Formats: sequence, structure tokens, C-alpha cells
Amino acid sequence: MDVTLIGVTISFFGLIGLLWAEQRADAGAPYAQRALWMTKPVASLGFLITAVSAGALAAPGFDYGTCVFVGLVLSALGDVLLIPQGRGPAFLGGIGSFLLGHVAYVVAFVAAGFDGSTAAVAGGAMLLPLLLVGRWLLPQVEGGFKAPVMAYMIVISAMVAVAVGAWRQSGDLRPLLAAVAFYVSDLSVARDRFVAPGFINRAWGLPLYYGAQTVFALSVRAAGLGG
Repeated sequence: MDVTLIGVTISFFGLIGLLWAEQRADAGAPYAQRALWMTKPVASLGFLITAVSAGALAAPGFDYGTCVFVGLVLSALGDVLLIPQGRGPAFLGGIGSFLLGHVAYVVAFVAAGFDGSTAAVAGGAMLLPLLLVGRWLLPQVEGGFKAPVMAYMIVISAMVAVAVGAWRQSGDLRPLLAAVAFYVSDLSVARDRFVAPGFINRAWGLPLYYGAQTVFALSVRAAGLGG
């Protein structure tokens, strides 16, 4: 079996197990936390395997593939840090890890080449959802988390804008789809941790998130994007 397919398969079945563990955690099952620690790292390991097998580290230097792999590693670290419930130090560390992961994706798009004018227009368009999300979310965020959450919102909006510019330059839609899916999946995390906790948030957010990371991992094979 192709190693790339093995990575995708690991993520898929890890995600299925993770959703089951999340549902059981919401039901108060005593074994659920152990199940989360078993399934979530496995699901994240899958997209790392996918990226390496797709050629993320094949080219020398700090190219698109390398930057994407850095973003995936930081995202996998964030996944682990978000396993504990609540909004403690681990959650703050998870915000920081994912924020740096988004920065890595921005650098990846820049390394691959992007249309600056298109990215600037997209950045202007992203101001409206940024303001709407901020108006919805920030009143629910306690003081100590407001600055990190605001920084996160700005960086992920910039990632989507630069992804639009990269799509314009390369014609490859995959990185843009991954960036948008990642953006939307983060809304489920925000709703779950700050607004209305519940398994329903993870039921749609986690598939979007793991789908986004898998598409990022596979995108390093795209012509002109490294790998």
C-alpha cells in the first residue's frame, strides 16, 4: 500500500475514534479522557505521515513543503495541548501553537509565490468576517484570553487572504480550500470553548480540521508548490 494512502487512512480511522471518544466524554464516560489521549495523537500523526510521504521534506531549503510540514507539526502539537478540557495553560499553549502553525502556512504560500494584489483585496474582504466573528466571540472571552484570541483571529484571516493570492498565482485550489476549511473549523473550537460547549461543535469541526490538514499535506505534490 502507498505510504501516502496509509497516512490518510490513519487520520481517517483516528478521526472516527476521536469523534467516538469526544461523544463519550460529553456523556461523562470515565474512560473517555484516556480514549482522547489515544485517538487524537494518532489522527494527527496520520497527516504528518501523509505530508512526508507526499514529499514535504524532499527538497532542500525552506520551500513550500518544508513550511507546510512545520505548520502541520505545530498543529499536531496544538491538538495535544487541546485535549485537556477547560481554558487552562494547556489551552493557551494550544492557541499559541496553532497561531504559529498559521504563520508557517502564510510563509509557505509566500515561498511558493503569490499574487500580492489579489491577497491584498482578499485581506480587505476578510475584514468583514473578522469584525463579525470578533463581535460574536470577544464578549464571551475573559480578559486573560482576549489578546491571544484577537491575535489568532488576525493571523488566521491573513492566512486565508494569502492563500487566495497563492491560488491566483498557481491555479491550484487545494491550499485555498484547506485554509478556508481550517478557518471554519476554528469557529467550532471557539464556540466550544467560549460560547456554547457541546459535542455538536466537534462533530462538524473535527472532520473539517482533519480534512484541511490532510489537504495541506497532499498539496505539496502540486506543481510549482514544492515536493
